[in-house]
Amino acid sequence: MGLFFFYQNRKPRKFGHKPIFYDERKEALEERVVKIKKELGEMPEEEFQPTVKGSFVEGTSHIKKKQMRGQTIDSRVSTNIRLAVILILLLILAGYLFF
Repeated sequence: MGLFFFYQNRKPRKFGHKPIFYDERKEALEERVVKIKKELGEMPEEEFQPTVKGSFVEGTSHIKKKQMRGQTIDSRVSTNIRLAVILILLLILAGYLFF
């Protein structure tokens, strides 16, 4: 199929979700009630606080495990040094076996 549409790229389909049970009047009424309660002081005005910070780490298990173990930049550097030493030893061993 890719060869047939090589010059005429298709546009991606748009996502058009239409909820089954949607009542505009009810939603507008709820918004007005909340607005009036905030104006009267019954309901405290909440400031927006983004929850993005840390949500990526919470969603990934391997990064979360690293944080739990306390791996820092120093431990990553030591891991890289250990890898370099192992590679050098393997190269020396391979040179010894071939010559």
